[in-house]
Amino acid sequence: MKKTILHEKHLALDARMGEFGGWDMPIQYAGILAEHQQTRTAASLFDICHMGEFEISGPTAEADLDRLLTCSIATLDVGQVRYGYLLNKAGGVLDDLTVYRIANDRFWLVVNAGTATTDAAWIREHLQQTTGFNDVSDQFAKLDLQGPAARSVLQVVCEDSFADLRYFRFQSLKDGWVSRTGYTGELGYEVYVPIDEAAALWDAFLAHPKCAPAGLGARDTLRLEMGYPLYGHELDAMHSPVETGDGLFIDWNKAFMGKARCEVDRVERSQRVVGLQLASKRAAREQDRVYYKDQLVGYVTSGSLAPSLDVAVALARVHGSCCEVGQMLQVEIRGRFQEAQVVSLPFYQSGSARVK
Repeated sequence: MKKTILHEKHLALDARMGEFGGWDMPIQYAGILAEHQQTRTAASLFDICHMGEFEISGPTAEADLDRLLTCSIATLDVGQVRYGYLLNKAGGVLDDLTVYRIANDRFWLVVNAGTATTDAAWIREHLQQTTGFNDVSDQFAKLDLQGPAARSVLQVVCEDSFADLRYFRFQSLKDGWVSRTGYTGELGYEVYVPIDEAAALWDAFLAHPKCAPAGLGARDTLRLEMGYPLYGHELDAMHSPVETGDGLFIDWNKAFMGKARCEVDRVERSQRVVGLQLASKRAAREQDRVYYKDQLVGYVTSGSLAPSLDVAVALARVHGSCCEVGQMLQVEIRGRFQEAQVVSLPFYQSGSARVK
């Protein structure tokens, strides 16, 4: 397995390690529940150095990315970040990603670790000769600081106020930049620095009394409480983003690869990913079957106890006729049926992500 530049730091903290996307990553330190609570109440630090970063540049970069991604690139301002999907020609999702506009003719794509290699090959294949592609994943480290105290920690460590940094915007550092997006529902910052500065920055963040390390276990429970899709679970190359996100993060006013399939799914609504709140703390797992009146109508894509809500929740891909909020369904969990209700997302609605 691959190892991030911070691998020895995790071992020194007695992290429980595990494979994720071909990388040996920290799953937990103090424990998933403790790290989840730390993120909801103070600040947690995540090693996200395994994710990929691509620089796309040149006079035709904007046009190429507008054709390759579902989100609008033409309307993206310098200093702005946008979330979108990279699709195949059939409209299936190759990856979900964020795109940063660094200059009029220069962009960064931040992609998932498990799909980075195939993403790079696909993007290269579909760029014009006047568009440059540079994989800078090995040159930069990415540390994510998440939680309501994240800004105060960032201000001390990076010696800047960041008070004017708005949601889904970024600003420069001496050798990198800080963006404000997040995937936990809490105030969140992503810090990009040269790879040789990562260890010192990691230590500096963790020296702050309000900050503690968190692993991928808490990252998953936090994102599930927000109803955010995870590639390989809710998102894959067989399903369009309309079947998962009901058309969100898609600019329908432009042409993009895979649009025809998305338009069909937008009308037909044959299936959708919905949020399910179960009647107990008994958590559903991926691939658990979902029923309506003894008829199989779908399956769970992600499930867990939601620590902030003290109830089990799940995301499930179900037939379009069963996706209305309030619909009662049943989930078969290890041979026993559990009542579940379709609810609106996010499950957790008290996060600090959009605070001024």
